[in-house]
Amino acid sequence: MLNCIILQGRLKAAPELRHTQTGTPVATSTLAVSRNRKNPNGEYPTDWIELVFWGKTAEHASRWFNKGDMAVVRGRLESRDWEDKNGNKRRSWEVQVETIDFCGSKNENKAATRSYNVESNDFTELSESDDDVPF
Repeated sequence: MLNCIILQGRLKAAPELRHTQTGTPVATSTLAVSRNRKNPNGEYPTDWIELVFWGKTAEHASRWFNKGDMAVVRGRLESRDWEDKNGNKRRSWEVQVETIDFCGSKNENKAATRSYNVESNDFTELSESDDDVPF
């Protein structure tokens, strides 16, 4: 049987790292994935996908990913049955993430327009005959 899911979207929040009773790292977050078709109101609906990370992937995600970051996750879709506080049976779907890749930050446009103070004396001009050029 094949159960593989690949999603690209923005993180609703930074992955929250916890540990199981046996010390296994686990992190959770939610991925906002926009649909590619408009609804009758002319808007692109968003699906909110629950993510679960385990082990080193949980540690990596919680350390390097933040709210609003664009990410690609690959994993498997799993259902989880549970009872709410009123005793009603419920089912949740979540992606058990195997890999997460960074696709850009929500603030990457701000970073591209950031200015830096660099003095011209911080650089040395190279001549065309300079044999120490590494390329």
